[in-house]
Amino acid sequence: MDMKSENIIFDTVAIIGIGLIGSSIARGIKKNRIARRVFGYAKTAATREKAGELGYMDRIFDTSAGAVNDADLIILCAPVGSNADIMKEIKGHLKRGSIITDVGSVKKAVIDQIDEHLPDGVSFIPGHPIAGTEFSGPESGFAELFNKKCCLLTPYTKTDKVQLNKVISFWEELGMFVDTMSPEMHDLVLATISHLPHLVAFNLVDTAAKLENNKNQEITKYAAGGFLDYTRVASSDPIMWRDIFLNNKDAVIEILDSFIEGFAELKDNIKTGNGNKLENIFTDSRNKRDKILDSIKKLESE
Repeated sequence: MDMKSENIIFDTVAIIGIGLIGSSIARGIKKNRIARRVFGYAKTAATREKAGELGYMDRIFDTSAGAVNDADLIILCAPVGSNADIMKEIKGHLKRGSIITDVGSVKKAVIDQIDEHLPDGVSFIPGHPIAGTEFSGPESGFAELFNKKCCLLTPYTKTDKVQLNKVISFWEELGMFVDTMSPEMHDLVLATISHLPHLVAFNLVDTAAKLENNKNQEITKYAAGGFLDYTRVASSDPIMWRDIFLNNKDAVIEILDSFIEGFAELKDNIKTGNGNKLENIFTDSRNKRDKILDSIKKLESE
């Protein structure tokens, strides 16, 4: 297939981990002609076989070292808890001048994991495309996943600005808005807008299930829009989310403490019958959410 040379940023991209994000990146690269070749690696033979059947990669390897051997850009798309082991496997096979980036929802811990094993002449650009669904696996990806979504890059002391700009261009070609911030701020922001909502969704499903057991009565069969919409993300990959919480525990605990304080206030107002206070809180929250939606619509229209 002929490539439009003006779109090509990297000759070869290697994707380590072929789930929702990894498969979507591969499809996006092919659709937008960002690289000449896309290589992949997945831990299980079943995932490798399925990805091969779907045909969005030029070659799929049965080792991570084989996948990165000739790559200019290596994208780590495995659960964040596995990054150190992956780096041990690939560090002796990375070519000088190559770039490693990642898609993890935690940045400070990931930087520590990867930087320890980073060879001389190889750059690491920590990244996080904020896009996804509750689905997982090599068949779940689609090229449009990243369209008009935000990607956060978190440069640190060893970040090379020239290589950073290449990664910015890569994500922009996939359709994303790119912003930068410190790793610490990223982890607090994501603990608030992503990690906490997932934790609440997991707990809400578990609470309903426990009530069913305690009352010996089916409850969730009556679940309608509110419960199902709010708990949609509880269908997400358990291993991925286990690793996120364990690797971002300081930020998660900080925001969770604030959330518990707010919940305690709501509980107290309900218990004491303080309807005015409840109405004020709900009205304020509705107005704030409307402003959030307006900001998102404005960003997507640009």
